Amino acid sequence: MNQQSAESRIHYGWIIVGVGTLTIAACLGLARFAFGMLLPSMREALAMSYDQMGFLGTANFTGYLLAVAIAPLLLRRMTPRQLIAGGLLLIAVCMFAISRALSYSQVLILYSLVGIGSGIANIPLMVLVSFWFRRERRGRAAGLMVVGSGFAIILSGFLVPWLNNRFASDGWRVSWLVLATMVLLVGLIAAALIRNDPADKGLQPVGKPGIDYDPGETKGAFSPLQVLTHLGGLYFIFGATYVIYGTFIVTTMIEEYAFAEASAGLFWSWVGLFSLASGILFGALSDRIGRRGGLMAVYTVQTLAYLLAGSKLGTTAIFASVVLYGVAMFAAPAIMAAAVGDYLGKARAAAAFSFITFCFAIGQTVGPSLAGVVAERIGSFTPSYLASSALTALAVVWASRLPEPARSHGEQ
Repeated sequence: MNQQSAESRIHYGWIIVGVGTLTIAACLGLARFAFGMLLPSMREALAMSYDQMGFLGTANFTGYLLAVAIAPLLLRRMTPRQLIAGGLLLIAVCMFAISRALSYSQVLILYSLVGIGSGIANIPLMVLVSFWFRRERRGRAAGLMVVGSGFAIILSGFLVPWLNNRFASDGWRVSWLVLATMVLLVGLIAAALIRNDPADKGLQPVGKPGIDYDPGETKGAFSPLQVLTHLGGLYFIFGATYVIYGTFIVTTMIEEYAFAEASAGLFWSWVGLFSLASGILFGALSDRIGRRGGLMAVYTVQTLAYLLAGSKLGTTAIFASVVLYGVAMFAAPAIMAAAVGDYLGKARAAAAFSFITFCFAIGQTVGPSLAGVVAERIGSFTPSYLASSALTALAVVWASRLPEPARSHGEQ
């Protein structure tokens, strides 16, 4: 009876997606992607060098890496709902503290704790996709969740320059305060609405039971461990490259192309605008053509984006780069969240997603620090953008060798 009444209305799985979109907007969008907009004014206020700016990003990603490493252990002791709400609370508290920080070292410590909170909130959330959605809907559901970061990018692109203009040298502090308040509100919503399993609501996962993929089996000679390593390597490249662009492109526009902060913020908002279609477009595409083809398409678009960013061809090339980066920005996480359920089933989805996200986190930990050090010595981020394009071109080839899961009867 409960199932029938649910089917006549909106399935609660889509409520999970809605709350998930807000959660991603908070734990990644506001806590991480707004950081690039705040960096120029923070650099001036705290007298930071390029390499120190890079180390701030690395500190955040190191915290994220630690959270990813302990996520499987935490998920055996706490529910996804508890971890998501707790992670958001930690982020909010630390962002409030950053707004009052008086030194670079204080920001370094606090922003590493923000990274821990981001990982604690994000991993359980993406794992819920494999519980609430069957294979035919996983890519689309994960894609809808990850667009939350796009909304946060659009918001930060307009909000941060406006607050900086209104509050002058204290603008970055007010920005952290406002963003922290938003994260806290999302944490309260998540605590109230997240449910850990369809059975908690007397429901079945979204999608039609029937032919699906056997977890742990693939076409060809690839073992599950090989597939997991393959996905992890691809996700490492994504982490190492996309975060360099996301951290430094605003600084590049201001300091290498002489953009006004408001103009750079507008460009950054365009990243968010185009990214709204990213996860949905590529997630649904991978549902149709397979995770292998979807990943090849993602890395092809990213290769062009990074190549244009490093081309020094002027404003038109930067605009094209921003569009391409935004279009593919959140595609890989959506496809990866769906892929672990396809290949390994929901019983092993948490451990599998934690492993590949650990690889991703290593990449995003190394990326900004290396880019910052290179820029400090050379005076430009161009070499880092060109190196990113070479890595994502390699990923296109690597993704082409990913096998398809073997089909079987019965939903996993």
